[in-house]
Amino acid sequence: MSSRIAVVPGSFDPPTLGHLDVIRRAAALYDQLHVLVVHNPGKEAMLPIAQRLSLLEQSIEEGDVEGDVTVASWSMGLLVDYATDVGAGVLVKGIRSQIDVAYETPMAIVNRHLAHVETVFLLPDPAHALVSSSLVRQVASLGGDVSPFVPAPVARFLDTGSRDI
Repeated sequence: MSSRIAVVPGSFDPPTLGHLDVIRRAAALYDQLHVLVVHNPGKEAMLPIAQRLSLLEQSIEEGDVEGDVTVASWSMGLLVDYATDVGAGVLVKGIRSQIDVAYETPMAIVNRHLAHVETVFLLPDPAHALVSSSLVRQVASLGGDVSPFVPAPVARFLDTGSRDI
């Protein structure tokens, strides 16, 4: 039997409890899971990629995510190139609304066409359905408490104002 490998891509700027929920559930579905921090040229990032990698690794460790999970980054080339390189046949995307479905569907079709990589959509836990990284960034930038929306390592990082994790 061949190994089932999946990739959960995202900007994770910053990682949220919704991201962690998708990662936890995807790790239970696949033999190997790659959580991939991707550079989105259309967005100005709050956190550098190295910081997001560190926060994801800490969040996964403290969040009791079980399974073979690798955290990596990708900034050059197509997402399906990374998937192909690691032997993944599936991309896992969390979707919160019809807007996410409309945005993700064309990419899923193109990825399947380019590299025969399927996309699986996971619906959010209702507790996290309305939380996005951009909302967390906005609340944090205005001094609000983001701890209900992010894993503990992210909350600690944002609360201290430290940028040296």
